[in-house]
Amino acid sequence: MKRSEHPKTGLNFDTIRPVIDYALNEDIGSGDITTNSLIPAELQARATMVAKSSGIIAGLSVAEYIFRTLDPAIHWKPFIQDGDRISTGELILEISGSYRALLTGERLALNFLQRMSGIATMTNNCVREMENYQTQILDTRKTVPGLRLLDKYAVLMGGGTNHRIGLYDMVLIKDNHIKIAGGITAAIAQVKKSIPSTIKLEVEVTNLDEVREALASGADIIMLDNMSLHAMSESVKLINGRAKVEASGNMTLERLKKVAETGVDFISIGALTHSVTAFDISMNIAS
Repeated sequence: MKRSEHPKTGLNFDTIRPVIDYALNEDIGSGDITTNSLIPAELQARATMVAKSSGIIAGLSVAEYIFRTLDPAIHWKPFIQDGDRISTGELILEISGSYRALLTGERLALNFLQRMSGIATMTNNCVREMENYQTQILDTRKTVPGLRLLDKYAVLMGGGTNHRIGLYDMVLIKDNHIKIAGGITAAIAQVKKSIPSTIKLEVEVTNLDEVREALASGADIIMLDNMSLHAMSESVKLINGRAKVEASGNMTLERLKKVAETGVDFISIGALTHSVTAFDISMNIAS
């Protein structure tokens, strides 16, 4: 294990460090003029973070990095790990060190921790709906620019599965690609000439005729976009295991079981990352 990786999850700080450093500079700039004017540099303090709601925690190592950047000697004592479930009122962690560092880093650390925990919690709510099904919950590219790796990491901590990370690691032929190529068959044939066989090829379809065409053209994954439950069931029967099947479009928690009952392999949910409700966490400092 590399020293830059989170010991449990492999969150790689060589990759995400520039994002966090940018956020630190964005927030602090030339210095926290309020805190530095009021708090003596040598003053030490202790702080606690407490969950104000129930759910899954994600982003502890990011919060730790922020405080250690401001005070390398800070003492960090978490009581849970990323991916753990926590209940309202439970203690998440204790920190002790520079009073200035605690105050200066508080908001940024909470911004990351609350967003990531919110994503993990919403993902886990969806995953729990799938307990009696084989269907996996996928994320999408509908993430905050610059925060994709953190958003997708939070999905993993909630028990979800990452779809493609970006435009470079998987083919997804959508409606506008199909239009310019002259159809699904032509689009798949053209793409297959340009990519190695190790890269998965997914095609978005909207009806049974398009399902047939995508299947005949050798798609690895067929995305059923905004189809009715009946059309999804018919598509799954038609595909019959010859390709993986993903359902997409206006997925809500209440609808997930009905979609899973159609037999799809995956359900992708953009709302996991584009409509996040922050997980409520309070930080209290005692000198």
